[in-house]
Amino acid sequence: MNEFLESIIERDPAAKSKLAVILTYPGVKAVFMHKIANFFAIAKFDLIARIISQFSRFMTGIEIHPKARIGKNLFIDHGMGVVIGETSDIGDNVTIYHMVTLGGISPSINSNDQREVKRHPSLQDNVVVGSGAQVLGPITVGKNAKIGANAVVTKNVPENGIMIGIPAKNVGTATEEFKPYGINNDEKNEEFSE
Repeated sequence: MNEFLESIIERDPAAKSKLAVILTYPGVKAVFMHKIANFFAIAKFDLIARIISQFSRFMTGIEIHPKARIGKNLFIDHGMGVVIGETSDIGDNVTIYHMVTLGGISPSINSNDQREVKRHPSLQDNVVVGSGAQVLGPITVGKNAKIGANAVVTKNVPENGIMIGIPAKNVGTATEEFKPYGINNDEKNEEFSE
């Protein structure tokens, strides 16, 4: 738990203390509730798992399917409107901003043919997904990749890729420096410069 809280404080300059993170961050509550729901899903108590996940959704605005697999230190910043589908796999130290969907692309027909089939994305370690991005289908987002705000990603993303646009295109290589909004602090905004 301490490592999880420290990882959030490292990634969010608004985080002032561990207590504040525990009490006021909906992403922390959603991840905690997901661990409980996932326990029941693994034990094949699907109804209980879904009730817990829906209660968490009501409380936080974040919907995580109980069967989604989540690594350590997932940080869901702000969180409202985040949807993480049933067969999603999320690695360690992933950051997801509000209004992100890790969704499927299968039509809502022939549901029986789609059960127990990988339908949702896999995010490897250290991925950052910007606000409003839609990552769709059984694709893999490679380690350290960055997905820009409002991008629509439907194809595999290489390690260290930077994906922007609709449909998303790889526009470069991500550095190890964390830039959650894609803004380079070295560049001055002329409009606001003195």
